[in-house]
Amino acid sequence: MTIKLLAIGKTDNKQLQQLIDDYTKRLGFYIKFELEIIPDLKKVKNLSEDQQKQKEGDLILSKITPTDILILLDENGKQYDSVQFANYLQKHMNSGIKQLVFVIGGPYGFSPEVYSKARGKVSLSKMTFSHQMVRLFMIEQLYRGFTILKNEPYHHR
Repeated sequence: MTIKLLAIGKTDNKQLQQLIDDYTKRLGFYIKFELEIIPDLKKVKNLSEDQQKQKEGDLILSKITPTDILILLDENGKQYDSVQFANYLQKHMNSGIKQLVFVIGGPYGFSPEVYSKARGKVSLSKMTFSHQMVRLFMIEQLYRGFTILKNEPYHHR
């Protein structure tokens, strides 16, 4: 199985990007992982929130194949503790799917079309984080999940 994390817009903070790169490398020891960045939309001043969600949604859906399992990172999604999330990952791996795709949307969330294609929603917290920090948090939680599944000492229960 491959895990892909789709995100809109590049990370412009060098320290944050270094941490993302570090956890991406660590995660690669456990599973095939890809971080794919969808470029920010241009000329958004002329677009309404709905138009922006629609355009971002079209870009997101263009990156999804019919066999992908699409999971949205959404404030209204299910919350897991780290052990529960590790078990969630294991369940997907056991199901035989080829690719699990997590998506971090743009500043206004997802279009209705993206929601309709999603097979689930996950929330990292009830708090709001910058989209750039969510990337780091998500990759770190994926890494943590695999260390839990391998009974490695990174996660102290």
